[in-house]
Amino acid sequence: MSAGVDRPGVSVVVPTHNSGQHLEPLVTSLGRQALPPGDYEVIFADDGSADDTPQRLDALAAADPHLRVLHLEHSGWPSHPRNQGLEQARGEYVFFADDDDWFGDGALARLLDCARSHDADIVIGRMVGHGRGVPRELFRENRFGTTLVDAPLADSLTCHKLFRRSFLHRHGLRFPEGHPRRLEDHRLMTQAYLLAERVCVLADHLCYHHYRRTDAGNVTATRMDPAEYYSALRAALDIVAAHRPPAAARLRLHRRWLRKEMLNRLRGRALLSAPEQWVEQVAGEVGGLLRDRFTPDDVAGLPPLYRVVAHLAEQGRVADLRRLAEWEVSVRAHATVDRWSVAGSTLTLAVTGHLGAGEQPVRFDGRGLPVLPVAEVEPRTGPALHAGGTKTEVVVRRRETREEFFLPVTTTTERIPSGDGDAQVRHRTTATVDFAALGGGRTAGTWEVRARLVQAGWALDSRLPLLVRCATDGAAPRVEDTRLLRSRVDRAVRRVGRALGRTVRRGDRSNDRRAEPGR
Repeated sequence: MSAGVDRPGVSVVVPTHNSGQHLEPLVTSLGRQALPPGDYEVIFADDGSADDTPQRLDALAAADPHLRVLHLEHSGWPSHPRNQGLEQARGEYVFFADDDDWFGDGALARLLDCARSHDADIVIGRMVGHGRGVPRELFRENRFGTTLVDAPLADSLTCHKLFRRSFLHRHGLRFPEGHPRRLEDHRLMTQAYLLAERVCVLADHLCYHHYRRTDAGNVTATRMDPAEYYSALRAALDIVAAHRPPAAARLRLHRRWLRKEMLNRLRGRALLSAPEQWVEQVAGEVGGLLRDRFTPDDVAGLPPLYRVVAHLAEQGRVADLRRLAEWEVSVRAHATVDRWSVAGSTLTLAVTGHLGAGEQPVRFDGRGLPVLPVAEVEPRTGPALHAGGTKTEVVVRRRETREEFFLPVTTTTERIPSGDGDAQVRHRTTATVDFAALGGGRTAGTWEVRARLVQAGWALDSRLPLLVRCATDGAAPRVEDTRLLRSRVDRAVRRVGRALGRTVRRGDRSNDRRAEPGR
């Protein structure tokens, strides 16, 4: 049902700055949203672009009465243009999109229908990343009426969501402007989650493509200043403290920031690829935050590897953090397909997986803590160490759209002793998927199959040698085992090699006869 010309159903607010041709995917996707003409508007809030972006936007607005352009003074950050766009918005709901991202087909119609059907203040649509990480656990299933306590909402703190406009105005929710500028979306989303009466997650429809420009043209893509960044994180922590949410909600937010904004920056490739002085600054800021703002319970609920990194950061042991990171980059997920079968539209497969570091399996002690190349890493006090949710999951990903689905699995875990009290951990998993029902029956295309090993603070994918092709939506799957293809190619190469060898030998004998005396 249309909300009318004066009050469209959705206002899409897009901050722009020197966007140029990167606007094209978003603009193109806006024409495929399955909304009647009067039910949406798009507000481009240009933050003082110095290229041809203002002219591009004006041309778009001249051709489409549902598009408006705000020409603003340059502020240098998305907060101000988003706020200005929100002030001008007329829609019942508002969606904040970035200028280089784009919508899935029919996304706004589905999001709006979900919001109205469930009277939601916030709706989060399924996202896929292109060079960016996006939440995975959150989109396992639709969730209608969920909270920070019972769902991993804290995994999604960007603002690319549908908001009831009156909800934002009623609580005075705006993106923070001025300094610190970083984590502006985290601060808004934290307040929004804590104040919302109903939040929904639309997981069964691909809604939003989140893209990282390869030219690092995003305003927020510059390397962050540690002092400013962690000042912004302290401001986010202040918001949580002021609202006094249930302990479970506070822990979800705190542990999310511990993992993503603090400890992941001091692990593996992230640490090794950064300048040494910057790493020293980050470690100092993280250590200070751990001492000042996080409790032992906050850290104790993290998987073991995160607890070790927190312990090293709190003690200022940057050299040991680097030594650990150099070892961690060699850790990979290893998975093999033991067997698979298809019955009608249902695929069943059995997978064995483990974690390896270089040529050796990762070993674990009796507490579930990986055997690490640094000494004296006993984490600070708290509950006993645990295995950190040890499991192997199976995921199918559609090549054409990059959307993915977790499959139902059963898993058994076995410890294989190494003789010195430590052990390798191996997972045996069986997964089943009905391609007639997957994704609501929208299965046309080519699907890759991956194993995802989760253990002790790692969550690593291993691509399996299976491709599943569905000719049409709901069609029976056709499985290609690429190991068989490789085997055929190897045999063909060996046959060609043998034939070439025989040809060369015959040529050598012929040359020898011609070279004999008297011939």
